[in-house]
Amino acid sequence: MILYELKCSNGHYFEAWFKDSATYDLQEKRGEVACPMCSDISVSKAPMAPAVSTSRKKDNRAHQPVPPMEDRAAQIAQEILQAAGKMQKYVEENCDYVGEKFADEARAIHYGEAEERGIYGEATIDEATNLLEEDIPINRIPWRRRTDS
Repeated sequence: MILYELKCSNGHYFEAWFKDSATYDLQEKRGEVACPMCSDISVSKAPMAPAVSTSRKKDNRAHQPVPPMEDRAAQIAQEILQAAGKMQKYVEENCDYVGEKFADEARAIHYGEAEERGIYGEATIDEATNLLEEDIPINRIPWRRRTDS
């Protein structure tokens, strides 16, 4: 396994694991590597310092401080929330809200009984499972409730 630090064309940095460098090259060529913050598929490897092992015990952290794990986790959580917010905004602006009729409307669209379009709404776990068993493509996404404050 190899860990790459990547950068999208919008300037976001992120890390991703790959089986080997050939796997990264293939996935990047196919457009399968996307920025988790903005979904940009124009990504490249960011410059990385190689991890070199020496016989001397030298603390390289003095040259480049590593943030505490809690800080990194909080940063990643914030990036995930920002990406989820962008995804939610896109769905709200480009898809029709069908509320609790989501399963029925998804089924009608799939079988050609309703206009094909993007929809979003609510479905129970059983309804979602049934849709997937019928090979009706759906996705669950994190949804943040809006507040007036």
